[in-house]
Amino acid sequence: MGRFAAGACFCWPKDFLIDRILNGETIAQHIQLVLASLMFNPVVQSPYGCQLLFAVRRAYIHGHSSSSSHGSTVSRVLKDVHISAQLMEDFLALAEDNTNKDLETCGVLGAFLELILVSIQRGGIFYVTTLIIPKQESSSNSCQALNEEEIFFLQNEQSLFPVGWIHTHPSQSCFMSSIDLHTQFSYQVMVPEAVAIVMAPTDTTRSYGIFRLSDPDGMNILKECQETGYHPHREPADGSPIYEHCSNVYVNPNLRQNKITTPFK
Repeated sequence: MGRFAAGACFCWPKDFLIDRILNGETIAQHIQLVLASLMFNPVVQSPYGCQLLFAVRRAYIHGHSSSSSHGSTVSRVLKDVHISAQLMEDFLALAEDNTNKDLETCGVLGAFLELILVSIQRGGIFYVTTLIIPKQESSSNSCQALNEEEIFFLQNEQSLFPVGWIHTHPSQSCFMSSIDLHTQFSYQVMVPEAVAIVMAPTDTTRSYGIFRLSDPDGMNILKECQETGYHPHREPADGSPIYEHCSNVYVNPNLRQNKITTPFK
């Protein structure tokens, strides 16, 4: 049930994003506003912080929607995300010592965006090629990243998109805890395709899961929640789940460009 510091979730590679993804002066201004607010004070638990993030998310979605000949807006489609199977295996191997001590381990997923003709409607495909292991403090049911600003500068330097996070449940089943949901909200509010990978090596029914918050129901519930620590969340009014398995994510056995970066250990 990883507890991951919120600051690690806002590692936007500013120039890369604005130049290659976010088209239009208004959207760029939104991004710069959020960066200015979060880069040196990355806590977003306040209502003001959440409002900023949702403003950027709305701008991001608006910039990726298209209009039909009748002028109506077409629903946004999530980009596909390809994750290296080897990267997940390497992460488990790297976490083995902690797992044997019943301690969680967490990491940040970095991806590049490939813009190709066949995926132009979705705006490209994300390829997760880099795993960043930050300095961290761990327990049997939590993992706290430290020095989050270092993660930002590393992703910015390598022009990587922060498309999610990965963590272990060393002795628990494969699911998303309430703290995990808040961490995932921090990623997904900025990058709609962001994922949460839970590696549960002792779960005999499902050793890993790739999850995201349901949208809009799960995202709205987490946006409104002001509680911390472990706590229950209300269910969506229509009975749908608050989080779900990702349908746009592919574990790619042929993607061998993975790189594990541990510059902060």
